[in-house]
Amino acid sequence: MVDVMTKEQRRNNMKAIKSISKLEDIVSSQLWKEGIRFRRNSKYLFGKPDISIKKYKIVIFIDSCFWHQCPVHGNSPKTNTSFWKKKLDRNVERDKEVTEYYKDQGWHIKRVWEHEIKNDIEKVVEDLVTFITRAKEN
Repeated sequence: MVDVMTKEQRRNNMKAIKSISKLEDIVSSQLWKEGIRFRRNSKYLFGKPDISIKKYKIVIFIDSCFWHQCPVHGNSPKTNTSFWKKKLDRNVERDKEVTEYYKDQGWHIKRVWEHEIKNDIEKVVEDLVTFITRAKEN
């Protein structure tokens, strides 16, 4: 299928896409209200974690069901299937590499699915506060 935009229009469109999702905004604002201080999308850490606390070796990733192929809600587009399969499989592979990297380095890592946040944000925040508190004690 031919792109309906010029190269310049496509470039400007892609530049406008933010790397921080609304889900990250929701979770991070709730954690901030709980008194947890952290960095977001630190480009200096491997895999650019959504939330990180270097002092305590804590990283948190918020994974969207589509881009990270949630086993419950992940789906593939019906068009250009070979492209999307390759791209989404690589995302899952990269997630495994990042998780292994942090485990090997002795970091505390937590992954949260998009649907968990949408279903019960209070429980997710409570679980994250508990996770962070326990990690700080170690």
